[in-house]
Amino acid sequence: MSVEEATWVGNSRLVDTETGSKYDPQTGVYRSSMKLGDQYQIPTLPDLDVATFVMSQFPPLSENSKVALVDASTNAEVSYGQLRRSVESLASGLYHALGVRKGDVVFVLAPNSVMYPTICLAVLSVGAILTTANPLNTALEIAKQVRDSGAKLGIAASEELEKLKPTGVPAIVIHRSSDEKLVSVEELVECCDLELPELAKPCQKDTAAILYSSGTTGVSKGVVLTHANFIAIITLLRWSVDVTAAANDVFLCFIPMFHIYGLAFFALGLFPSGVKTVVMQKFDFGVMLKAIQAHKISNIPAVPPVILGLAKYHDPRFDLSSLRRVNSGAAPLSKEVADAFRYKFPGVELRSGYGLTESCGAATFFPTGEQSRTRPASSGVLLPGFYAKVVDDKTGLEMAPNGKGELWLKSATIMQGYLSNAEATSATFSADGWLKTGDLCYFDEDGYLYVVDRIKELIKHNGYQVAPAELEDLLLSHPEIIDAAVIPVEDEEAGQIPMAYVVKAPNSKLAEGQVIEFVASQVAPYKKVRKVRFISGIPKSAAGKILRKDLVSLSQTQVLTAKL
Repeated sequence: MSVEEATWVGNSRLVDTETGSKYDPQTGVYRSSMKLGDQYQIPTLPDLDVATFVMSQFPPLSENSKVALVDASTNAEVSYGQLRRSVESLASGLYHALGVRKGDVVFVLAPNSVMYPTICLAVLSVGAILTTANPLNTALEIAKQVRDSGAKLGIAASEELEKLKPTGVPAIVIHRSSDEKLVSVEELVECCDLELPELAKPCQKDTAAILYSSGTTGVSKGVVLTHANFIAIITLLRWSVDVTAAANDVFLCFIPMFHIYGLAFFALGLFPSGVKTVVMQKFDFGVMLKAIQAHKISNIPAVPPVILGLAKYHDPRFDLSSLRRVNSGAAPLSKEVADAFRYKFPGVELRSGYGLTESCGAATFFPTGEQSRTRPASSGVLLPGFYAKVVDDKTGLEMAPNGKGELWLKSATIMQGYLSNAEATSATFSADGWLKTGDLCYFDEDGYLYVVDRIKELIKHNGYQVAPAELEDLLLSHPEIIDAAVIPVEDEEAGQIPMAYVVKAPNSKLAEGQVIEFVASQVAPYKKVRKVRFISGIPKSAAGKILRKDLVSLSQTQVLTAKL
């Protein structure tokens, strides 16, 4: 299929101005009130792959010099024309020089770079399956993922190659190396220009990626996503960006591209909108401030810890006046943090959304900044084409607005299942195909979603359910607390009690009793924090999610040490 055959026609943007999620009391189903215009209909051509789809939406050839990517550390630029040529050349090299074939799994181990999108699009172009990992993972964790995914080739940053060597998987390096035996991505881009045979091209139904969930509450599992899943989510991302962004918007990427948030948004999804993205190799608060000032950044897709940092930062050296919008995802954004950010940046739109790896990274968003301002604790409304239920985990009944239960989802973006794990897949899907998210949520009367907490993370205290996120929001509102996490601790009398790990502000003399009293004065007795431990930093995943399992293990170790 040619790029031209994949291009749409039409110029309608937002057809339906309703922005809520409608509830049907007969079926118990919520659905998006918003509709896509003709230009944004999800393609149904069965032989379309996500790489062809993305590149078909690049700016026209007459705008080949338009900048797509900028390296924040070197200011090196990549135009849309260069990006297209690099993807096509690397795909040719993978196929003809390295023998990568449709269905082969390619393991990518690298931090963010302007080369990362080229690698992803090239791998997908030849019908290979992408699996990505956090460069901070240990050699043992990497070996497990390589083995579990069945990877046939590794593509790694030079500093990460040592972790791949024990797996025995052949690898190529990103950026040239002094080791002449290693082939580099850049060499393949420069030397290969043979066309790919049509039989190498994947179809919508083919697997595009195996992404491993963060494992915040348990063992990480391989989420199987197809080309159709990515085409659907990229369509929705393009629509959401086009109806909210300005023509000269500049995005800042520090969200890791190995994570679904960064992969769907920055490595694939923003290019169809023709915007410029400044890429940071990894998150650093000071580097972020410099990049905002130097590149006149207007849009930042972020995570709650970054938004909290912006709300609390005090440094007049940096001009952040170019900021127009900050989007929050990957973890719930509390009302307290949202209010603090808006107080600090009254002219910046702050919007929160909801998604998970199993839904290809998104499910809800805020159409306007004003709506997000009036509902600061909400994660927005369902994206077009999404359907939801809120199901009571005890009765199995669908809940009407304001009724809390587990969020179930259906859409064209939902994963196929967990790799080689029929038991986990069966447990995650209902008999009629709804994805059980594991999140305790509710919709209000206008169809706006509110995430209460992870169901598995609810603390069971004397028969009551206590949401750690609620207590964490309270703790973060304390002026001497920089960060906090609440976990369950086993208790003979109550079953479980809430325990808080707290990061104090520099020079703070805050004591355990003061923290306990601060929370107790604002919550029901059964929600009170019973124990407090001070810590230098809260362990979090690359997406900013609290790794409670690590804190639970730490608390158990501390109890054992105290007994000894």
